[in-house]
Amino acid sequence: MNCGQILGLFANGIISERFGYRKTMMYSLVATVGFIFILFFAENVQTLLVGEILMGIPLGVYQTLSVTYASEVCPVSLRAYLTTYVNLCWVIGQLIASGVLKGLANRADQWAYRIPFAVQWVWPIPIFIGVFFAPESPWWLVRKGRRDDAVLSLKRLTSKIDSDFNAEETVAMMVHTNELEKEITLGTTYLDCFRGIDFHRTEVACLIWAAQNLCGSGLMAYSTVFYQRAGLPVSESFNMSLGQYAIGFFGTVFSWFLMMRFGRRTLYVVGLAILTVLLFVVGFISIAPETSSTAWATGSMLLVYTFFYDSTVGPVCYSLVAEIPSTRLRIKTVALARNLYNCFSIVNGVIIPYMLNVDAWNWRGKAGFFWGGLALLCWLWAFWRLPEPKGRTYAEMDALFERKIPARKFASTRIDLFHEDQAAETTDIKA
Repeated sequence: MNCGQILGLFANGIISERFGYRKTMMYSLVATVGFIFILFFAENVQTLLVGEILMGIPLGVYQTLSVTYASEVCPVSLRAYLTTYVNLCWVIGQLIASGVLKGLANRADQWAYRIPFAVQWVWPIPIFIGVFFAPESPWWLVRKGRRDDAVLSLKRLTSKIDSDFNAEETVAMMVHTNELEKEITLGTTYLDCFRGIDFHRTEVACLIWAAQNLCGSGLMAYSTVFYQRAGLPVSESFNMSLGQYAIGFFGTVFSWFLMMRFGRRTLYVVGLAILTVLLFVVGFISIAPETSSTAWATGSMLLVYTFFYDSTVGPVCYSLVAEIPSTRLRIKTVALARNLYNCFSIVNGVIIPYMLNVDAWNWRGKAGFFWGGLALLCWLWAFWRLPEPKGRTYAEMDALFERKIPARKFASTRIDLFHEDQAAETTDIKA
């Protein structure tokens, strides 16, 4: 499925820019319904493989399009909450999936795998209806030169009660920002993501998402197996997994309150530091003699890890990835970032079973040392390279990157766009 997601991510960067976010999402939902049929009626492993790869294509679209759309249709003050809500949706899906699998754990017939696939048919139709009535991204409309449509889209996104809001002025600022980025970037191809100042923005976006896989979060995906290898009974392992995702739900909601007080950078950097410590604690616990107490201690630490992950690195990543790229290259930059994430997911899918399998490396809790070391490297990178986008408009972010402000000084640097534009115009006149 990860291979299909990589294809979907690259395709999304091209298709959504041509046809728009709404149409791309609706086409993907229709494709999802069809591909579920392949999985549900599969009679052999080969058909399942084909179905998984095809199913990965629309999933790849969802992974980036949802974040990009959310960042472009909401005001600056709500941008972080709507983008991090994507992480909450992941957690809800994991919680539902764990509940379904736990309920079918004792079945040995074909319905043990068909029912989980069938449950997926519940979601596309209501989501399709919602997307059908949703407005198109005003930023996409501006990039396509459809200024009047962008004004209408903005009016649909705002309340008539707010008399101070002027859709025409907001669209004028969008057009201005788009024109500034045109002068800086040569175009909107994938190669442009690696040119000039956009290279730095692409680096940050890619490594923000890659760090999710490098900081040990893969252990949560294999939590049921991890709990069993740590010494817990099978039934208790499933219960712990359910509790883990419930904790993740509350952790994501808690992150919204944290973001009201702290910035994205602060939460991300502090979160990585805490996860690093927790992973090393898991590793040191595994050195002790194997007893019921150490098994429960290891399981408890993974629950604590889940809470801090889903209240810092997990949700904040979605906000950062949506805010760091330039508006003209956002969909492609996010696609590249998510593809790097999926590449590491493939690696995790190979090495984590080896780490936990008693017939392979059999690291069990000692895997905490490995992931703790990688998490430490991610923390070092984030401390020096991750900027703070809190409270910044996209035009201000462009100015900060253009001036090559150090990442740690983004929050404290004052930007006056009016004088920035005047200086640019003066330079053009002199030239």
